Amino acid sequence: MPVTLQVFFVLLSGAVLGENLGALAQTIYLLLGLIGLPVFAGGESGPAVLIGPSGGYLFGFVAAAYLTGKLAGSNRGSSFVRMLIANLSGLIPIYLFGEIGLWVWLRSSLSVLLMVGVIPFLPIDVIKAIMAGYVGSRKQVRQLLQKK
Repeated sequence: MPVTLQVFFVLLSGAVLGENLGALAQTIYLLLGLIGLPVFAGGESGPAVLIGPSGGYLFGFVAAAYLTGKLAGSNRGSSFVRMLIANLSGLIPIYLFGEIGLWVWLRSSLSVLLMVGVIPFLPIDVIKAIMAGYVGSRKQVRQLLQKK
């Protein structure tokens, strides 16, 4: 699995757009990749990516944006602690869907799946969640959203 800033922007989309628009943004992202635009990691696209080993993670993005937005609540941009909890929680569906997708491909034990699909990426994804929590909690983000 490649390391990208996708997780940062998935979590941030839920945190600043809310659960419905955040999930919609991720759904549109998946549809753009599905129809052939090179939006997935490494400039890839197409249905093979969505049904491949990393497909579960991509579908987890929709659930992650929704959960993050739901937990961030209607008071987006006001509390770093609330944003941090929301963003860290958003990692759960990404890894859950990702591990299910990996299991379909590898049919391996949970320990192997965790070693392949979670443990190497968790530290950097926690850092991304912290960064997304910080950005989402900023007053400037709240002001920008209020201008819309």
